[in-house]
Amino acid sequence: MAVVRRSPLDPYPVTPKYLATRSSALHIPPAQFSNMKFKSDEVYGVIVDMPMSPVIMVTMVCFINGAANLYFNNGAEYTGASTKYKSAVQAARNLVVNANQLKPLAKRTSQFPLPTNGVHYVYLMTKRGTFKVEIDPRNLPTLEREKRVIHYLYQQVMTTLRLSQMRDQEEAAKGGQA
Repeated sequence: MAVVRRSPLDPYPVTPKYLATRSSALHIPPAQFSNMKFKSDEVYGVIVDMPMSPVIMVTMVCFINGAANLYFNNGAEYTGASTKYKSAVQAARNLVVNANQLKPLAKRTSQFPLPTNGVHYVYLMTKRGTFKVEIDPRNLPTLEREKRVIHYLYQQVMTTLRLSQMRDQEEAAKGGQA
């Protein structure tokens, strides 16, 4: 199998399933969370596009109700952890609530391009529109405090989801042995 080298500036290869799922997440209306109290300028959803390797990118989707899902550019996904694990709900809600501090650094957007060159795109969803911030983890120590905090918090969500996934795999393996 030939190794295909990508330039860091090339877009990530994506599947139609990934594009559809990501687009759906970026357009979930605040009415979906009508049972939750939040102001029109408060963040109700955080979506983070994170390059993981030269060919793998993940989109993490978190909402004020504690939902947290991962969608990979190759079509893979990890969903449903928040229905089983309180830690996933807590991590996602913590990220969304604290994302309000990032809004002054964000710019309103209606365009949702995929990242290139290792930069993370963070989308903040409010009733008044979606806002975008870019975070380059290679420059983390020099970034504004708000960006460092949010980066830490979405990495906490990733860790929690990974641990949840490992628990699910362990349960599935035990179930297969019975």
